[in-house]
Amino acid sequence: MAAERTRPPPVKVLSGQLRAAGIRGEAHGAEGCLIRAGRNGCLRVSLVWMQGTVVEVQLETNSVLLMDETGTFTVQGVDSVPQGKPCLVKGKYVMVMGLIQTVSPEPILRAVKMADLSELAVLHRRMWKLEVEDLQQIYLLNLRELLGECK
Repeated sequence: MAAERTRPPPVKVLSGQLRAAGIRGEAHGAEGCLIRAGRNGCLRVSLVWMQGTVVEVQLETNSVLLMDETGTFTVQGVDSVPQGKPCLVKGKYVMVMGLIQTVSPEPILRAVKMADLSELAVLHRRMWKLEVEDLQQIYLLNLRELLGECK
């Protein structure tokens, strides 16, 4: 629990960025993984904020399969997070904050928080990629301690 309190804030990412980190072999368990951010930088992430549409609810494994514009990702532990159960409906557009468990072959997160964004889903979907790019650029410009080396 103490380790979670000292983590940096969540970084907005796309599932494709996590998947690419796994393909490059740049995932490091509890340390998170190194994602490419923009053209010139990399960020080490372990706590992420992602958004996507519920594709499949897997109650027997306490998980949900989500899809963003770059692919699918799995979120585990959905029953144990506040507001998690209302999000467990196929077709809903949701936000999830979670800890990276693995990135390859498919990203898997352990949910910390979930929220239903379906009411304004059209707006959220349109803006998501731009939000991700913008926040990552801000990190690269202002938070140099989050930088890592890319291969």
